Amino acid sequence: MLGFQSTNVRRFQQKADVVTPDTIYWDRLAIPELLKEHSTIDYVDFSPSDPDNFVLTCSVRVQIYNLVTKLVVKNLSRFQKTAYGASFRQDGRLLAAGDEEGHVKLFDTTSRNILRLFKGHTAPVHRTFFTADKLQLASFADDKSVRLWDVANEKVVQTYADAHTDYIRAGAMHPQASHMFVSGGYDGKINMYDTRIANAITGTLDHGSPVESMLFLPNGSIFITAGGTQVRVWDMISGCRLLTTMSQHHKTVTCLRLGSDGKRLLSGGLDRHVKIYDVSTYKTVHTLTYPNAVVSLGVAAKDQAVVVGMVDGLVSIKRMIVDSKPSHLKNIKSTQRSKQRRKVEPPNTTTPVDHVASRVRRKLGLKVFDPHLRKFNYKQALDSVLIPLYIDEQPEMIVALITELLHRHGMHRAITNRDEQVMITFIDFLCARIGEVRFMRPLLNAATAVMDVFDTKVIAYSNQMLAALERLSETMQAEIRLTSELLQLKGTLEMIIGAALDNNESATEVTYMEAKPARMEPSKAAENYVVLVE
Repeated sequence: MLGFQSTNVRRFQQKADVVTPDTIYWDRLAIPELLKEHSTIDYVDFSPSDPDNFVLTCSVRVQIYNLVTKLVVKNLSRFQKTAYGASFRQDGRLLAAGDEEGHVKLFDTTSRNILRLFKGHTAPVHRTFFTADKLQLASFADDKSVRLWDVANEKVVQTYADAHTDYIRAGAMHPQASHMFVSGGYDGKINMYDTRIANAITGTLDHGSPVESMLFLPNGSIFITAGGTQVRVWDMISGCRLLTTMSQHHKTVTCLRLGSDGKRLLSGGLDRHVKIYDVSTYKTVHTLTYPNAVVSLGVAAKDQAVVVGMVDGLVSIKRMIVDSKPSHLKNIKSTQRSKQRRKVEPPNTTTPVDHVASRVRRKLGLKVFDPHLRKFNYKQALDSVLIPLYIDEQPEMIVALITELLHRHGMHRAITNRDEQVMITFIDFLCARIGEVRFMRPLLNAATAVMDVFDTKVIAYSNQMLAALERLSETMQAEIRLTSELLQLKGTLEMIIGAALDNNESATEVTYMEAKPARMEPSKAAENYVVLVE
């Protein structure tokens, strides 16, 4: 008995939201606007030259959308099979994408023409990135090799065959040094490359799980990898030392992005969450929740929008309601700090004192029903909370007791052979509170127990008791009908949204921007490439 612990009531209390500067800043994101594609959104990337344009890679299409109109402004459909990882060059003039055939295609974003066609991989190419000097292009493929291509003459500069022992699905280019980059494979290994030396692979690290995404911080001294449920931070200057490991997701982390001018890190995962970290502390500062598993992520310049692609083809676009900038985050922090200082400043007093005694939080004692639970007097425990104070003002006390009785399998004992007035009061409480989300599960189980106990004994009770049981039955049936109607409404809305988006796609097929003269002429291989339609 000495080890008896007080019943946990806090989990049923209304939780106050912790307001932080990041919470205020990221809550400025508006209600999401949705687009619907026909399959998984493989990759999202924003144009560096035009922040209002972003590219989506989905199935055999690479489409450039406008952030304001949500319409397709460019459709790069020159793919025979599935396209992967379309990304812009740093100046936004060129766009590269891999495909399932093992080809890498280079597009002019103004004319939509294929300028270069790089052939050499024997398996699908999932990621392509430009080097910092914009002259070369790296491709990461399922044939376990990494290739470096020269953009001007359409030739391979270097091939790193068998760089990994499994598929290579992630890579990142150094933001300042064009000769350095990293690759991550499904073998859990991370390779670092320096193209200036003969043995280009300068080191290998172990992430511990298949690597899904990688990126460098803007200064180039730190790179971050994501795989499994972990996000790991590596310091290149100190010999690629592991700085920290973040395990905020409970399912696979699929994508990484930088925000707030490189001061915030965003990670998306199959658990339907996008976590936002402060890169100075690597602590979680905010969380965005989505309706389905997140597989791709894009952040516009100055955090003006967050675009998320999901596994079911849904695209969520959240734009800032006000004209926010990363610098606003500093202003919010300074305002919060001044408010906190005003709260903790001691009152001015002219009387000198030796010291100020701080308030010590009193330890929570036993609840009013805990002594009865210690003696297994379940009926007296229930009677102790069925008073107006708890029924009207502190319903979490009653729900906490109900949860404990259900856990102990004592609910039937607590409501069997009871006075009618006590049971009517209990049933009225169930009917009044069963619709609240935080109480729904335990109260539904309690209502089921009441119906089971009085199922065979209703004839022996008064009309008031019979009316109370009928009210309880009707309330439960109403909750079931409401749930069914909401599910039907959800399905109807999904059909309407899907049909509307399909109509918008067909209506905007001819609304492409007028092509401008390309600065780079297409190569012969690119001109002769033909997409066969079966």
